[in-house]
Amino acid sequence: MKGLTDELNCVVELLEGGATLEDVIDNHIYEQALAEKSAFVVADLGALMQQHVLWQSTLPMVRPFYPVKCNSSPAVIEILAALGVGFVCANKAEVSVVLNHDVSPKNIIMSGVCKQQSHIKYAAKNGVNYLMCDNEAELCKIARSHPNAKLLLQLCTEAQTEEASMVFGCSLKSCRHLLEAAKELGVDVVGVVFQVPATCKDSQVYAHALSDARCVFDMGEEFGFNMEILDIGSGFSGSEFQLKHTLAAIRPLLEDYFPVGSGVRVIAEPGTFYVSSSFTLAVNVIGKIAAKDLHAELTPSDHPEFLYYLSDGVFGSFVGKLMGSTIPFPAVHKMSFTADEPVFSSSLWGPSCDALDQLVEHCLLPELSVGDWLIFKNMGASGHEEAAVISDSEKPPVYYTISTSDWFLMQEAGLCLDTMKNFLLLQDGL
Repeated sequence: MKGLTDELNCVVELLEGGATLEDVIDNHIYEQALAEKSAFVVADLGALMQQHVLWQSTLPMVRPFYPVKCNSSPAVIEILAALGVGFVCANKAEVSVVLNHDVSPKNIIMSGVCKQQSHIKYAAKNGVNYLMCDNEAELCKIARSHPNAKLLLQLCTEAQTEEASMVFGCSLKSCRHLLEAAKELGVDVVGVVFQVPATCKDSQVYAHALSDARCVFDMGEEFGFNMEILDIGSGFSGSEFQLKHTLAAIRPLLEDYFPVGSGVRVIAEPGTFYVSSSFTLAVNVIGKIAAKDLHAELTPSDHPEFLYYLSDGVFGSFVGKLMGSTIPFPAVHKMSFTADEPVFSSSLWGPSCDALDQLVEHCLLPELSVGDWLIFKNMGASGHEEAAVISDSEKPPVYYTISTSDWFLMQEAGLCLDTMKNFLLLQDGL
């Protein structure tokens, strides 16, 4: 294996000779068995590239803007920036990270319906002019702190109302008032953004959202605004099926409401879509309790149930669980068990012994022992990058990998070591 190095001195292993991601996980588990048995992450940067190719081939008319809050790994930002993807930043720190990767301020949108005034001023100072807004108080803040702001009004959709306890975005009726207020305050409005959750199965939600967006565009043009950007949100799970299903729902609507000749730029915020499948988390079993030992009413004849405590939890790599993310069911590391092992009802917990630290309420697993490993796939958007916000513990190390075929795919897309300043070959000979 050869390697590339990024700005944090992480090695990106180039997988050759048939080596696989599973081989990388096996090697690091073997190393951990001789050390502290700490959790770690393996990131497949090739999967990130493959998702970009899938997006470009399926939705070429929609430019992706990656939400940095999904995963702020420097390697992810570096590659997506080199691919020409735009970025959605929720705060000053995220804007700074993206600007440090030489991304033009024109390719950055500041999101958030309640931004700190200092963050708005930071955006203004650095030429980040596109901001999202959905209420008059926010509009007034922006008017005071950012004279060159270009607003995207955030619309509320039916799916958000049904699925979320707290709904962001303004109603169609409220938009006219915001447009009037923006005109009076001298703040430019250039477009509309809405969100449809990836879990939404009703294609009619997009029909209503795009119809409402068209109405706001028409109202904005009445007030003299140059409405030029439509942001269709982040409702993309990462699966090819879901992407094509969404395309089938929106393509005829875009052709009707925002045809190519209209001059409207259509963008989206595929965060989970890009990074979820790229990151795999390996955690160690550090504790085990049989349910019968906790519940006196259980008898020996009852089916065994087990509670397992893991080396990482919701105050670490699984912090996304506290923010509403679903934790994928794990796989048992193959070196520990055979395929015909009996399975038992199990629940998985983090190491804190806090009642909130339940990762998986119920799953079927073979009986595990302390020291065994569980593998959680699709963890790229689960929040392990933000774990330090609520925990003083160290984040698990991230081991970056890419296959030779995916590396060549990146080169074909125009990425090379000369243009990616934070990646250096450790050995010659690609």
